[in-house]
Parts: sequence; structure tokens; C-alpha cells
Amino acid sequence: MRGSMRFSMLACVIAACTLTACSAPAPPASEQAQAQGADTTQVTADTWSQPARSTDQPAPGESTAPAAPEVTPAAFVDKVWRVKSSSAVEADTVYAFLADGTLVIDSPNGTPMHGQWRFEGGKLTMIEEGQSYPTDILRLDASELHLRSHNPGTPVDIVLTLAPNESLPKAK
Repeated sequence: MRGSMRFSMLACVIAACTLTACSAPAPPASEQAQAQGADTTQVTADTWSQPARSTDQPAPGESTAPAAPEVTPAAFVDKVWRVKSSSAVEADTVYAFLADGTLVIDSPNGTPMHGQWRFEGGKLTMIEEGQSYPTDILRLDASELHLRSHNPGTPVDIVLTLAPNESLPKAK
């Protein structure tokens, strides 16, 4: 008999614990007072007729991150640019994007390298030693050209300044 009594008590304790765990806690008194005094109806926007949109992209008119500058090759072609700073290119290296598509890179401690460049669909590609590198034009004005070349591994940032007193190199 004692065993069945223990079982009954244990069953009651389990049932009480289960009911306590399943019931929601009472809101604080301040919330109860607000709920009793609030006779206003909550109004929400009727959006059933609007198409669903992703929250990954801002809606038209919402502010976005600054876009890349609108660039035409005329803004940087047939000019001599000197490396001011870079994450991988030696300072004072000279870049020239010639109108015929030749890219001349001349470092202070090396021989000039001739590659190619192309600008298609608003995108710059630099081709060095047969390897194509998509290159972002991050900033371009009358005196500065900021590039990000997507080389294998880490992208290379290059800040170039116009070198107006330098003569334009010849294509090979």
C-alpha cells in the first residue's frame, strides 16, 4: 500500500510541475493597468495588394551605399598615373592606360611591363602577363584614381595620382 501511495504522490507532483511549467507568467502590474486602460484599436497597414519584396535590397528611393563612380575611359586613358599608396604595389610605380589597350606598368626598381586593359560594360579589366584581373574603379577625379584589383588571394588596393609632367610611354 505504501508503494501505491508513493506512486500517487509522485504522480500529483509531476502533474503540478507540468501545469506550472506550461502556464504563462502573469504580466507585471504596470502592463495589466495599461491593458485595462487601453481602449484603442491597433491599426496596421493594408499590404495585401502590394507585391512581396526582399529585404536584401533597398526599395526605390531608400538610401543605399555609395555606388561606384560613373566612369568613361576618357577620364583615365592616355595619362600617366603614379602609385601614391598600395597594399601590394611599390610606391612611385607608374601606370599608363594607352588608348590602343596597352597597359604599361613601370616600377622604380624594375623594367617596364606591357600588358593590356579593357573597359567593357562599365567594368575595367587589367591583363598582366596573360592573367586577367577584374578591377574596380573606386574613385576617379582629375587628380586621383583609386583601383581595387581582384588578384588571386586578397584584392590589391592602388591609389594613383596624376603625374602630368611624365611623358606618356609608347606601346611595344
